[in-house]
Amino acid sequence: MSRTSRFDLGYAPEVMGHLAAIERKYHPLIQETLMEQLSYTPDLETRNREPVEEPAPFAATWELRFGPGNRFRVFYDIDTREGIVWVLAVGVKERARLYFAGEEFQL
Repeated sequence: MSRTSRFDLGYAPEVMGHLAAIERKYHPLIQETLMEQLSYTPDLETRNREPVEEPAPFAATWELRFGPGNRFRVFYDIDTREGIVWVLAVGVKERARLYFAGEEFQL
């Protein structure tokens, strides 16, 4: 019995710059979490995955929080017709500040 339909992951070009600003030791955690959390039920609201309110970073519709102290934020959009989850941004939350590629995003 299969779980649900599988979603492929696509990445916006900016994501490479966002990842470059994050310590490499966290890259496997980020990759594993994205595959685990977004491949099958990206639109299922949980404690650490929820729709975002406007205005959202990078015009994303969903946010995923994870990592030590929930410090990582992934903003994404879901294309149900094509079966793709588009990862639009990967950021780091430090206290009340959110950073993408080392630059602060105004909340």
